[in-house]
Amino acid sequence: MNGIRAAHKKGFMDYLTDASPDVMCLQEVRSEVEQIDGDKRNPDGYHAYYFPAASRKGYSGVAIYSKEKPMNVQYGFGIEEFDREGRFLQADYHGYSVMSIYFPKGYSEKESRVQPEKIERLHYKLRFYRAVLDHCAALRKSGRELIISGDYNTAHTALDLARPNDNTATSGFLAVERALLDDMIGDGYTDSLRAVTNDGGLYSWWSQRQGARERNVGWRIDYHFVTPGIAQRITGARIDAHITGSDHAPVVVEVGE
Repeated sequence: MNGIRAAHKKGFMDYLTDASPDVMCLQEVRSEVEQIDGDKRNPDGYHAYYFPAASRKGYSGVAIYSKEKPMNVQYGFGIEEFDREGRFLQADYHGYSVMSIYFPKGYSEKESRVQPEKIERLHYKLRFYRAVLDHCAALRKSGRELIISGDYNTAHTALDLARPNDNTATSGFLAVERALLDDMIGDGYTDSLRAVTNDGGLYSWWSQRQGARERNVGWRIDYHFVTPGIAQRITGARIDAHITGSDHAPVVVEVGE
C-alpha cells in the first residue's frame, strides 16, 4: 500500500471485510501506530501488529493482521541497519511462522537504471535478502514451516514483467537480484503462485505513469514463498489485480488444513 491512511480513504477496510483473510501482511504502511484511527488501527476480528520505520516518519513500515492470536510476534530480526527501516515482522503459530517483509529497492530514489557496483542501495538490498534467508534457515532448522510474504522488489523471471528485454539493467530485474530468488527455489522454497500456474501477464505492481495499469504493463514483485510442508497444502493462489487504491495489488495464497 502507499500508506495505510491513504488506503483507508480508498476502500481498504471494505476489501479486508470482503476478503476476510485469516492473516493479512501489509507493507509500506508509512505511518506511526498512533496516527491510525483507533477503529481502523485494530480491525474487528483481528489482532493487529505494526512495525513502523524508526529512521524517518512516513517511510516503509510493515504490519500483520491475524484472526488467531500468534504465540509470539517478532519485530525485526536483530540487525540495526535493517530494523530501523521497519521492514520485517514475524508472527509465530503452532509449527509455522508468517512473515510480512518489505524488501528494499536496489537503487536510490533519483536513479532507476543503474550499474550494480555504483549504487550502495543495491548492496543494502542484497545484504537484506541474505539476512532474511539466514534468519529463515535458522527457523527451518528448528522445524518450523514458513510463509514469507511481502514486496520482494524483484521480478523473478521474464514471465514476471511485461517488458523483460527493456529492463535487464533496471534494479528489480538485475541478474544478481533474480539469483537470490533462484537461491530460494534451490533451498526448497516454493513460489506459491507458480505452484498453481505458469501463466504470464500476472502482475502485482504497475507504474503510476502513462496508464501502465490499464495496459497491464506491470511487474510481479509481491510473493508468498513457502517451505515444503506448506507448499504441499496449497489449494489456491492468485493476484487480486482488480483491487485498486495502490500501485500494488493484493496477492493471495490459500492453504488447506
